Amino acid sequence: MLVKLSLSTLKQTHWYEFGVRFVLGGLATVLAGIVGACFGVSAGGLFLALPAIFCASATLIESHERRAKEKAGLSGRRRGQEAAALDAAGAAMGSIGLAAFAAVFYVTTPMSTIGAFAAAVVAWTAASMSTWWLRRKLRTVSRRPRPGRPLQSARSRSFLA
Repeated sequence: MLVKLSLSTLKQTHWYEFGVRFVLGGLATVLAGIVGACFGVSAGGLFLALPAIFCASATLIESHERRAKEKAGLSGRRRGQEAAALDAAGAAMGSIGLAAFAAVFYVTTPMSTIGAFAAAVVAWTAASMSTWWLRRKLRTVSRRPRPGRPLQSARSRSFLA
């Protein structure tokens, strides 16, 4: 799977969907500020690291995919769920990279702020790419077996095709 930027989805998004994302992101930031004021900056920082717009994004992705399939005359329920699940997997992998960034930055900041930032970016990149690679190598594709045909993994199907 190649990662690419597609601006065509901006045309499919309604203006109020952007509003939902911005409002939820703002509310999450305000909540992090309140938690930080009450329980200290460490607790507030944990809440600020929360992917603020993930819930709204997953819902919007699901509805866009479902609508696209329904326009073609098909049921898009499963396709929407799979697209949202794929986005969730990406968010989880990104969170692992964020945790690596935070840990390295925290440990190396007393030595040099610029050096700490550079080391944290390297750690974030390494953790994110390693997580992506590991998921790609270990994933299995489960499909319902067709009558008379055994269930095969994606790796074995590619050799048979």
